[in-house]
Amino acid sequence: MTRVVVDPVTRLEGHLRVEAVVENGVITDAFSSGTMVRGLEKILIGRDPRDAWAITERVCGVCTTVHALASVRAVEDALGIAVPPTAEIIRSIMLLTQYVQDHVVHFYHLHALDWVDIVNALKADPKKAAELAASFSRWDKNTTSYFTEVQDKIKAFAASGLGIFANGYWGHSGYKLPPEVNLIGVAHYLDALQWQKEVVKIHAVFGGKNPHPNYLVGGVPCSINTEEVAAINSERLNLVSNLISQADEFVNEVYIPDLLAVASFYKDWARYGGGLHNYLSYGEFPTKGYGQPDSFKYARGAVLNRDLTRVHPVNPRDAEEIKEYIAHSWYTYEGGDSVGVHPWAGETKIRYTGPKPPFETLEGHEKYSFLKTPRWKDNAMEVGPLARLIVSFAAGRADVREVVTQTLGQLGVPVGALFSTLGRTAARGVDAALAMVWLKEFFGQLMERVKINEVSTFNGERWEPKTWPSDCEGVGLEEAPRGSLAHWIRIHEGRIDNYQLVVPTTWNGSPRDAKQQHSSFEASLIGTPVANLEQPLEIIRTIHSFDPCLACAVHLYDPQGRHIHQISFE
Repeated sequence: MTRVVVDPVTRLEGHLRVEAVVENGVITDAFSSGTMVRGLEKILIGRDPRDAWAITERVCGVCTTVHALASVRAVEDALGIAVPPTAEIIRSIMLLTQYVQDHVVHFYHLHALDWVDIVNALKADPKKAAELAASFSRWDKNTTSYFTEVQDKIKAFAASGLGIFANGYWGHSGYKLPPEVNLIGVAHYLDALQWQKEVVKIHAVFGGKNPHPNYLVGGVPCSINTEEVAAINSERLNLVSNLISQADEFVNEVYIPDLLAVASFYKDWARYGGGLHNYLSYGEFPTKGYGQPDSFKYARGAVLNRDLTRVHPVNPRDAEEIKEYIAHSWYTYEGGDSVGVHPWAGETKIRYTGPKPPFETLEGHEKYSFLKTPRWKDNAMEVGPLARLIVSFAAGRADVREVVTQTLGQLGVPVGALFSTLGRTAARGVDAALAMVWLKEFFGQLMERVKINEVSTFNGERWEPKTWPSDCEGVGLEEAPRGSLAHWIRIHEGRIDNYQLVVPTTWNGSPRDAKQQHSSFEASLIGTPVANLEQPLEIIRTIHSFDPCLACAVHLYDPQGRHIHQISFE
């Protein structure tokens, strides 16, 4: 028995440590440790709830807009504020833009190098690469001269030591792509770097900037007037239209073809990484208002035991449904470590009991992570693109079923292949393809409203604190690109009395609960073969398929629990 430690897991946001127990070349147990402290909730206590979005949005620079949206929804829910339809449409456009950008960045810059061997691309024939790429894509850069140019860049990069990629597992037996496909992957990696900074200009149009675009409780902080220089005018709407068209081309002519091409060489990975059998989705993209989840593009609900014939209703207000546990987390609760606490009553009391850094292993330490452990009706749940596709597929959403079935058909694999590392990676591509369809749809709806001058973007009816009740509580639900995200808020006398975030990676990357049930990261690794213990590529592949994001830390403590640094927000 060998304990393999990967710390830090790179190509993700934040700090993650994974320890896997390997016996006879196969992982038999795993431990996922979030080594950053989540103390953001402490900063929010006593503040004006209308300002919470600006603080929570800065949890990280990758998630950017999603925490702001969850936050304003939580405050609106608590205060009973209805958002104008045009504002809801703009919010959906901004979130869908985030989906498309985030999934492309994840595939190329965070996950692709788990499958694409940079060094092997040096052996490729650029002419054959161009012919191959042209056979499954109409991207205008798929030419011999372009691939030759990219290969020359790789040669120069390799001669200089490969820079940040010097410690990659190049040449590992797990890499299966032909040299030409590797060259295509690296070329489009570079193309995606340029493309991704353009598409987020949509956030700048509607939110003033990116990252961290502006939001507003009661609507969106922008006005629409096609003739006004200082408003969202015809020129800016035309820019958004062009950016959407460019995104549509990149997703459908570069990302999806590359995903299918790479996946076709790794069908054996449909056997590994399945992990949990339970999936959770809060639902997303309202078509009749945020208060009517039955009309959402993505369905709200839970699927248990991979039973696609039934979707269980989810009520985040029910104190018996969603609870966070700390049996194996570096926190304490007033009621003891074995109890579960609903987020409205959530506590953020840090107590580090792990070994003094640096250390070789967490073995022997019952508590081993700064992530709490959320559960739905005491079930460990996977969240993310795969989860929301499964829930919507089971709920009978026709557009989701069509794209999922089509993608599985192109890969020549059954529905059961979704429950795997390969399926999780493919699901993100399906998610992006659907996002592109809906992005064009919502922008079309916005333009129709502009034509008839239905452009109200703010409801100020309950903006003033004097109109608020003395005590109220709300929850803001969202399907972020990485999965189910929720902010819970309690307001007392116009100020935040309690605030709790349960983010996608809290669901997926948390430690065991009091019943010793694994969460998604840990469960997905069990049963995976590892060819080379010194180069645990297989561990990285499965963890990256979740697109982890652990950057919710704002306080740092030393091993004795003494506060040593704080990030303040002016």
